[in-house]
Amino acid sequence: MALLELQKITAGYDNNVILKDLDFQVEKGELVSLLGSSGCGKTTTLRLIAGFSSPMDGKFIFNGQDYTRVPLNKRNFGFVFQSYALFPHMTVFDNVAFGLKMRKLPQDQIKKEVMEMLETVDLKGFENRFPKEMSGGQRQRVALARALVIKPDLLLLDEPLSNLDAKLRVKMRVEIRRLQQKFGFTAIYVTHDQEECFAISDKVAIMNHGVIEQMDTPSAIYNHPKTEFIAHFVGFENFLDLKKSETAGEYVAVDGSKITVAEPKEGDSFRACIRPEDIQIIPEGSQGVNPIQGEIAVSTFLGKRHQYNVRTAVGELEVSADQESVYQVGDKVTLSLAPNKIILL
Repeated sequence: MALLELQKITAGYDNNVILKDLDFQVEKGELVSLLGSSGCGKTTTLRLIAGFSSPMDGKFIFNGQDYTRVPLNKRNFGFVFQSYALFPHMTVFDNVAFGLKMRKLPQDQIKKEVMEMLETVDLKGFENRFPKEMSGGQRQRVALARALVIKPDLLLLDEPLSNLDAKLRVKMRVEIRRLQQKFGFTAIYVTHDQEECFAISDKVAIMNHGVIEQMDTPSAIYNHPKTEFIAHFVGFENFLDLKKSETAGEYVAVDGSKITVAEPKEGDSFRACIRPEDIQIIPEGSQGVNPIQGEIAVSTFLGKRHQYNVRTAVGELEVSADQESVYQVGDKVTLSLAPNKIILL
């Protein structure tokens, strides 16, 4: 049985419904990310789980118990905010100790557990500093230590790295993953950053207009998107309308081109997708697999690679190619589409 389960949750504010019959499960020890653009419902979901708000309808089950109306202070959940939310007038030690003091633990136990946690997050020696005397990354580690020291049943993280620069974000996401694997805690992580999300998560739930479009491992979502929305989200830029032909594994594009795919599906017509880097661009008339003739419409230099927008009879396709052969606007070319990279949606 799942540790956490949202059952047919409908939630929102006033008459604005944000979540619609949402079903969501998290197993014990998993780090699951909620990924999506602004307004998709991911933060609303996190706030509902934390206890900051209640659903209009549906149930929240945690560890076999109905938590739907359990108040926030009765849930042993840790929360890491985007803004750190540290107490500026308190030292690092007192910030981390706050939750333990609220539980009225003995002073010697509080000191022992706080110092152990500060050492775990590499902040030993910083216990007497104030938040204003620390960098953004150090403050985020204090926020993590404060959330973890209470030994939460569930850790909730709301875009915790969005205020950090790019290099520090990469370092901190590795740190969060290290701590999660060391302690084995269950966590729900909200972000709009796909790379960050895929790097840190056991599973990812991609949300769109208050529903989960797909929930799976990062590799499964990246390589096997189930809908056009998911495909766009994970980097597929090229879409083709295909109809099944009489030959097994072969489909027909709108211009009559024959397209073979490595993983055919049952059905007569499909929306297919392929990433720009999985299309090979070769001179016109060259032999290629699944060849489509086209003309370079736009050529963009991206450093290590060139991006080409190619006009074809099946629509404009985007191609990412190395600099071994460079094509100019107006050049006639052949595009070769790798069968094992074409996904049928």
